[in-house]
Amino acid sequence: MSVVAVIPARGGSKGVPGKNLRRVGGRSLVARAIDAARTSAAIDRVVVSTDDAAIAEEAARCGAEVVRRPAALATDEASSEAALLHALGQLGPIELLVFLQATSPFIEPADLDDAVGRVRAGEADVVFAAIATPVFLWQPGETGWQGINHDTAVRLRRQDAPPQVAETGAFYVMRARGFLEARHRFFGRVVPALVDEHLAIEIDTEQHLLLAEALAGAGSGTT
Repeated sequence: MSVVAVIPARGGSKGVPGKNLRRVGGRSLVARAIDAARTSAAIDRVVVSTDDAAIAEEAARCGAEVVRRPAALATDEASSEAALLHALGQLGPIELLVFLQATSPFIEPADLDDAVGRVRAGEADVVFAAIATPVFLWQPGETGWQGINHDTAVRLRRQDAPPQVAETGAFYVMRARGFLEARHRFFGRVVPALVDEHLAIEIDTEQHLLLAEALAGAGSGTT
């Protein structure tokens, strides 16, 4: 079974300039994602989709294949799905697609192996990284703030609340044919893969980078 990891990594970023080449624990974010995928026993090929020459050079240096992405697919408005579809069009037939995001610096290869195994075994069509989130969510309504995932008149203990998870954005493992047909990362039977909560950081701000660097310096994570 052909299992290919694709890491979309464009050059532009408004929140954190040059984000994908910023370093955590002495390695760039794109290098960390490549290393996690290459260390995974379940992944056959690792591909970086980028419009940026410096990212392409870094990806090749780290042992990944590079797909050069058209500028039209590397704007702030372009979706990750568009980048994935373009990359798959360059790679030829594959069976499983592993979509990794370099903005998650602590991806564990063992988690990738487990997620690939679950899709391969037929447990799901899509497995995504998630953390358990027994929190009470609220949103503004016509008469004030209202509960989203709970009945405000019945205060449950957290341990009694129904299971809920939040995506980390770190990885998504899916059947390639299903993705090509749906043109979206969620289709068929979707299940979460719970990952280490304290490592489930996604880099969107300079503060997130500082936090990730502190975690890396503390010896957290293997990638």
